[in-house]
Formats: sequence, C-alpha cells, structure tokens
Amino acid sequence: MTLGFATSARSSVGLEWELMLADRSTGDLAGRAPEVLDELAPTIDLERFSLTSELLTNTVEVTSGIGSTVAEAAEDMVDGIRALRTATEPRDLDLLCAGSHPFAQWYDQEVTNKTRYQALIERTQWWGRNMMIWGIHIHVGVEDVNKVMPLIRALSTYLPHLQALSASSPFWAGDRTGYASNRALVFQQLPTAGLPWLLDDWESFEAYLDDMVNTGVMADATEVRWDIRPAPRWGTIEVRACDGMSTLPELAAVAALVQVLVEHFSRRLDDGEDLTGIQPWFIRENKWRAARYGLDAEIIVDREGTPVPVREHLREVLDDLAEISVELKCAKEFAGVEMILASGASYERQLRVADENGGDLRAVVRHLVTEFRDGPTLRDHLNALR
Repeated sequence: MTLGFATSARSSVGLEWELMLADRSTGDLAGRAPEVLDELAPTIDLERFSLTSELLTNTVEVTSGIGSTVAEAAEDMVDGIRALRTATEPRDLDLLCAGSHPFAQWYDQEVTNKTRYQALIERTQWWGRNMMIWGIHIHVGVEDVNKVMPLIRALSTYLPHLQALSASSPFWAGDRTGYASNRALVFQQLPTAGLPWLLDDWESFEAYLDDMVNTGVMADATEVRWDIRPAPRWGTIEVRACDGMSTLPELAAVAALVQVLVEHFSRRLDDGEDLTGIQPWFIRENKWRAARYGLDAEIIVDREGTPVPVREHLREVLDDLAEISVELKCAKEFAGVEMILASGASYERQLRVADENGGDLRAVVRHLVTEFRDGPTLRDHLNALR
C-alpha cells in the first residue's frame, strides 16, 4: 500500500474536544446530540470550527480549524462552544468534559446511527458498548513524511506525562476506581487502540496497514486508534492519549506541551540526531503508572530504567523547552502546565469534591458543569493566556 501524507505547515495546530451532553436536572447523560446537530448544521463555520457526532448520542465533538498557534485553535473552540450553546441551552442541556461520566451506565446509552459506529459495536460487542469515554485529540503539522514515525517514537516517552496531566476519569459507572485515568485502560481494549507500534519509517507503516487491511482487521488508516498516530489526510501527528480536559486553559496547556515537544524533536531530526527512545516495555509500564497514579506516578525516563516523579520531570521539560514555546508564541499556554501541577489535575479535583460531599457523584457532575461553564470557555479567559 502506498499512502500519501498531506502537506501541512510545520507545527501548525488543530484541536478536537469531545463534550458530554447532560440533563440539567439530573446530571445524567442525555442522548440528544442528533437533534442538536441537526439544528446547528446550517450555521457551522467549517473554516473556524466544526460540530460533529461521536460513537454515542450523548456526545458532540468540537473541532478547531488549523491554527498557526495554540491560541488561534483555542479561539476556534470558543466560537464552536458558543454556537453549540445556542442549541443546548433551550433544551436544558449542560456541557461538561472529563474522561468518564461519574455515574452514567453504559446500557442506558444509544449508539449514533452511522454505519462505521454500528460496525464497531457489532465487532467489539460488550467492550464497544462500554466506551463511555471522552478525550481530546491534538494535531501538530509535520512538513516531512520521513519525520513522522521517528517523531511518534520520541513522543511515546512523553505519553505518561500527557496522560497524567489530563487524567480525569477516577469514577466509572458509579464506582471509585482507584485510577486517575480509568479511560486509558478501557480504551485500549478496542482492536488497533492503545500504544503505537514503534515503527522505523513510513514504509514500515504502509506495510503495517497492508497486513491489517489484507487480513480484514481494518478498512483503512482511519481505523488506526493508537495513542499517537499519523493522520495522513491532514499531514499531522495526532496525540489521542489524553482524557477529556475539563477546562479550556488546561486543554490549551496540554496542546502547547505537545506542540513544543514535536517542534523540539523535529529540530533534533534536522540536526541529524537519532531519536531512539526508551524500551517499549518501559513505555507500557509508564502508561499503566500514569493511569493508576496520575501526577503522583514515578515514571521511567531513560534506557537505564531511572525512575523520576512525573511532576519533577514535567518541570524539567518546562525549563528545558521554554525557549521553543516563546518562538511558537505559546509561552503562556505552555506555562499553564505548571498551573495544573500546582492546582491539581481534574481527577484530583473530582475526588476532592466527592469526599467533601459524602461521595455524592451528582455533586461531581455539578462541579464539572460549573468548571466548564463559569469561565474556561469565555473569551476573556482565553485572552488571559496570551
């Protein structure tokens, strides 16, 4: 198989944000995305944002246009959410985001009536129906197809950092799971999901696709669901490892970290460096540790197996790559990573709210709705990041 890789501007940014629809009176998920999207279809500005359905009818995905900076992509998200609210507010629907809903049950959810989703459920059965998960996807433009697989290999070392910062699924169907990101371990149950295969070059990726298509595992490259994957149609690397971010400033911070890391490694490739990362068994262990312990995880950072607290290693990254963030005009968003480290990730805040309310998970939903509504989607909060 010969697979083209679209032309895209180096280190350009695109964002995707999966949002839950919840009934305002109960806090439970509401499968009303089809009617909301039908109403909004004539008003969507495909240059600046799009609003689309997802696997379950309780979800709307907001997608930005192509931004030269994180701030540009984030501003598109603001406009998309504003448009979405014109249809959700009259229906008494709240918007919120986390890697999982605190108490909703899988058997109450309806699958979107699209062939690709129905085929997924037919194949994956119980696991597919249990995909009550929400995430963010961060696209970064890559100008040379020969860089794609080495960049994915290098970024894999930083998957636990991204997963810990975004972790927001400590509850599952009413249970306190003991994991910061239960979503991370649920999602990898799907065929072709989970950690990327660390392939050497684009030809190896094409050969992988040949094997998968010829054996009927997938129809095409869009069914590669790795935590980091190539997006040939857009000419990007797409990071899909993160739980759904609960606020826009946090989304912007993690997007800036991804953008800066891609540019950092791209420059090293320009200088002729080898981006050989840590062993794949260390990468797998790091993913589990970040899912279990979040920002309290100790991760393995080199081929010798050195363990370092992820908070400490993230602060080293912030110091080492701050100059690149200035050059990419995302320094304030990049500094937002430190804000997450200082104030806690979403999973920590959710657990704290549950404890303060005697384990009442409806209080956790109200907390998530309030976080999303009272500021993070407003333009003045976006301006504060600039």
